[in-house]
Amino acid sequence: MSFIGVLGGMGPAATVDFMAKLVALTPARRDQDHLPVVVVTLPRIPDRSAAILGRGQDPLPALKEGIAMLNRADVGLVAIPCSTSHHWYDELSAASRAPILHIARAAVSRAPRGERALILATRGALASGFFQRELAACEIPFDIPSPDDDQVAVDDCIRLIKAGQPSAAGACLNRVLVNARARDVRTVILGCTELPLAVAHAERHKLRLIDCTLELARYAVEYALQRGWNCV
Repeated sequence: MSFIGVLGGMGPAATVDFMAKLVALTPARRDQDHLPVVVVTLPRIPDRSAAILGRGQDPLPALKEGIAMLNRADVGLVAIPCSTSHHWYDELSAASRAPILHIARAAVSRAPRGERALILATRGALASGFFQRELAACEIPFDIPSPDDDQVAVDDCIRLIKAGQPSAAGACLNRVLVNARARDVRTVILGCTELPLAVAHAERHKLRLIDCTLELARYAVEYALQRGWNCV
């Protein structure tokens, strides 16, 4: 039997959200129809964004420890519901026996071609540039938030979700989405796995919101179903 491996805990609520979406996307009528999953949740991994910005401890050794745990579980696929950790995608892929899904590729696959997209993510992920590279590869124009205005609200939204305050986080996200709509943006990539948790507490403002957690889960389910991992 093959398993989906999940390297989570970054943060814990985002991992639970990923698992809920994985279950919801799986066509099942009984327990036995669902996909086998091994979840490693390691909330003590050092802050990924701070490390990229040169302000914190390197999380790569701890990330590799999580991959080693999934290797020992002999998983057939790895999903990491933390966007910023994909800064180290190549290093983690080299350490993993199983292929690792790329969250930015999954999200960008849902973006309409020829329509400018706004990327909302941690400062570290934006500095790393992996979302921008995926969009550029698909010839999709993009914007990022202003660092001293909308990005502050994005930072606050992420922090508040991690602190268990989704209503306050939603207010922060709503401010960013209002500004996006005013700039005639139509597509917004929620490029941090905390951000989708705030959507229920914000207005969508007729925007196309691409949920990176949902798209990562969709890719994982499709990969596993194609290989019959849900068969008893």
